[in-house]
Amino acid sequence: MSVYVGNLSYEVTQEALTNVFSEYGEVKRVQIPTDRETGRVRGFAFVEMNTSEEETAAIEALDGAEWMGRDLKVNKAKPKEERGGGGRSGYGGGRNRY
Repeated sequence: MSVYVGNLSYEVTQEALTNVFSEYGEVKRVQIPTDRETGRVRGFAFVEMNTSEEETAAIEALDGAEWMGRDLKVNKAKPKEERGGGGRSGYGGGRNRY
């Protein structure tokens, strides 16, 4: 399980997030998604910690806390939902035959 961290500054780094969360336990992984086109941080991240107890401690301490000028939104991450495969379903693809 991992922790969702929202309302992040666009200046956030993996190192900074690791430092903040390591106060509550061992950080296994930090993932900061970026925009495909601009490469800019999207304003949220996922932090995976060693135990669920450490995750709970971090959530309780950091949810609503101000960090880098923003009030953090921190909670258990929800499982990624499967998206439909490949968009534009129902359209024949290719060029117009008419």
